[in-house]
Amino acid sequence: MALENDTQAPDFELFNQFGERVQLSEFRGKKSVALVFFPLAFSGICSGELCELRDNLSLFVANEVELLGISVDSRHALRAWGEQERYTFDLLADFWPHGAVAKEYGVFLEQKGFANRATFLIDPEGIIRASFITAPGEPRSLEAYRAAIGELQPT
Repeated sequence: MALENDTQAPDFELFNQFGERVQLSEFRGKKSVALVFFPLAFSGICSGELCELRDNLSLFVANEVELLGISVDSRHALRAWGEQERYTFDLLADFWPHGAVAKEYGVFLEQKGFANRATFLIDPEGIIRASFITAPGEPRSLEAYRAAIGELQPT
């Protein structure tokens, strides 16, 4: 079961596509974070989704939200895919232990060996403020991201 809104996001440290360590808590007190779990690099739906995010990166930048993609792929596969698609945001390898971060967030699909399409918007204090998951095979919409980013804004 996926983590619920208004709960503390579990901290983690993973390697990005360039072999650099990225720790969620590094953003605490500085900016919000969008964790975008996706099944596998080079797959059709995942490529379409992340290319849409790439093409609309200004939505995240304007709202001071760090975009982090996460999959069970190796950092080497993520680098090749990221270069092919010209992604300018971090792609994190939840490679080993296999899917450990996806499991912590409750979105790892044991029977398939990868994460579901799940997004968590985390505020600067490390609290999950919005999240959404689509059914298998169903891409996430840009409108869902806009609405989730809206949940980060103070009322």
